[in-house]
Amino acid sequence: MAGTGPAEKTLMDYLGGRPFVMEKLMASMRKNWEEKVELFQECGLDELSSDFVSRNGNKGFMQIGKIEHSHEGCACPMGVIAKDFLNHVIVNDDEWVLVDTEAGVEHFGRGIVEGVDSVVMVIDPSNDAVLLSEKVSQLSKEAGKPFGVVLNRVDDETKKILEDAILEKNISIIGDIPYSKTMARENLKGNRLDNNMIEGDIGEILKKVESQ
Repeated sequence: MAGTGPAEKTLMDYLGGRPFVMEKLMASMRKNWEEKVELFQECGLDELSSDFVSRNGNKGFMQIGKIEHSHEGCACPMGVIAKDFLNHVIVNDDEWVLVDTEAGVEHFGRGIVEGVDSVVMVIDPSNDAVLLSEKVSQLSKEAGKPFGVVLNRVDDETKKILEDAILEKNISIIGDIPYSKTMARENLKGNRLDNNMIEGDIGEILKKVESQ
């Protein structure tokens, strides 16, 4: 949605790759985790290198890292990078950092939420998503982070059913994004999505997140 493609390098590549991060992890383990893994120093968003940040106007897109080969190992190094990066990046009052994590709760176990202000879950109309939202709500509360959900790809019928199921669990609904044939088609074709394709009021959703 940032309107830009990936940068030349991931943040892991920029740091020196998986071997460098694994070396830091092993050194920390040898010290019985008495010291945190330190990869970054404090820096502002405008100071981030264009080597790993692709920019389009006032928006930027970056990737922490990814699995490139079979049997390469777990994604733990990426979790360490994300956690340390979020704990060191300086965000001004008029700036946002949106962290898109994988579906599930692994990022809670890795401590990535330690460096965020609030947790937002985008849920599609499915019972599995409703059940997962309850778990994420509990974990967010344990971490001391505000939590809310955005209903995604809903029509009038599914929106009502999903709202009832979520509110029954005492979970805050921040907003909703209606199902869009245009977005579904362009996504299927692999085309870049434009903010104008979203029929819901994203501005209102962002205001509610900010006020949490």
